[in-house]
Amino acid sequence: MKMLGPAVGYSLASFFLKVYIAPDLTPSITNTDPRWLGAWWAGWAVLGSLLLFMAFLISMFPQTMPRTIIRRREARARGEQVEQSASSEKASLSDMIDTVKRLLKNKIYMCNTLAAIFYMFGFMPFWMYTPKYIEVQYRVSAARASFFTGSVGLVFSAFGILISGFVITKFKPTARCLAMWNVFVSIIAVCATITYPFLGCNESDMQSRQMVLHKDEVQQACNLNCDCDFVKYSPVCSEDGQTTFISACHAGCRDFAMEDNKKIFTDCSCIPSPIGAAAFQLSEDSIEVSNFSVQDLASNNDSVLTTSTPSSFISNLPQFLGGRAFSGPCPVDCTAMFYSYIALVCLLKFTGASGRTSNFLVSVRCVSERDKATSLGFGMMLFSFFVFIPSPIIFGYIIDSTCVVWGKTCTRKGNCWLYEGESMRYIMNFTAAVFVAIGTLFDVGTWYYVKNLQIFEANRDENMGTKEERELINVQRADNGELAKPIKVADRADSE
Repeated sequence: MKMLGPAVGYSLASFFLKVYIAPDLTPSITNTDPRWLGAWWAGWAVLGSLLLFMAFLISMFPQTMPRTIIRRREARARGEQVEQSASSEKASLSDMIDTVKRLLKNKIYMCNTLAAIFYMFGFMPFWMYTPKYIEVQYRVSAARASFFTGSVGLVFSAFGILISGFVITKFKPTARCLAMWNVFVSIIAVCATITYPFLGCNESDMQSRQMVLHKDEVQQACNLNCDCDFVKYSPVCSEDGQTTFISACHAGCRDFAMEDNKKIFTDCSCIPSPIGAAAFQLSEDSIEVSNFSVQDLASNNDSVLTTSTPSSFISNLPQFLGGRAFSGPCPVDCTAMFYSYIALVCLLKFTGASGRTSNFLVSVRCVSERDKATSLGFGMMLFSFFVFIPSPIIFGYIIDSTCVVWGKTCTRKGNCWLYEGESMRYIMNFTAAVFVAIGTLFDVGTWYYVKNLQIFEANRDENMGTKEERELINVQRADNGELAKPIKVADRADSE
């Protein structure tokens, strides 16, 4: 359930992001508009209620599980020494320090934990920034990106956990088999992460470069006096569907009109009119002018306007400019690469879920019983310090380093408007691959040290022991041997 949690969260995000941030208001834009703000806060209300309910259920667990008690009694009956759990010892600072020292000296535990730390460090950006990554690379909406992330993660992670759980329960593999599977999963993860940079969308990359070009270079010609520095990101597409501008201001648009409840920007000095998109032939002088660019016309480039250019052509020059623009970026077809990316994510979700199950089993079996609770807490502390805190910061910085157009406020730099998709793919994925590769080395170390580790106890007759011991299990057996409804027994079990 812990592994499926993020997938469920993404599904919730997909639903709530389609709802406007203030549900009592009716926005004038749709959820495909880059200015759209979804009801991100609504998910917290749902999750908070679920957490309270789950906390109540967890509080009902006993201090010691009944099967653990009967197992200790059986061990004593055979004359074996039984370790006391940490809960039965008096807590002290010195005892905690001794426990941590034992964990640090436990080679299996440390290799297995470090392998999980580096694996999760490399994949933390994919869990946190996948919707943003999909938006940038394949030009899909935030709600759709969260939907694909959540649905893919939920279904394939669930299959990975269920199938691996069935295989482990059915065949009871040795510790070395489980550790080797983790090595195999990590190798697949490294290969898949290296493949991601090559699953980019060329049309999306070209669109990003177009917007940067028209902001930095063409700005000096066709929208020089428009003062677009503080205009918010609101992309528009030229009427020929070929060029995307950061905003109507950057396209040099001076007016707008409404057609079918859609805003159409007109008189755009950076966009050619329909007559200017084709070759303009002057019948009076029989001179054909073709193969020119909008930038040439907008900047009165001498290569187009020469001394031999007829005056009648110059007088007709305004017909070439003043085109129209439509709200939203120009459509790009990234379907093939997007589904290739999703297919690879499916494979990675499936294998990754199965591998983390093996990792957890090794972690809880390689430490003594008195150290189990501390090992789980100590491991979570390591994850917090070395994964959950630094990884989002580092990869957030990497993503910001690929920003090519920043918004501006009166006093400082604002939000990023536009990312360079190709740079983001290569830097983000190759960095992640390095961390996962380091984790693979620790998985190999775990495989080497677990050769004598016993994951499963020898099969024993569960009906072994006295009537009092069997009653201590707190269950009654049905005729077919299945667990039936628990029955209430005396509290004398705690004294043991």
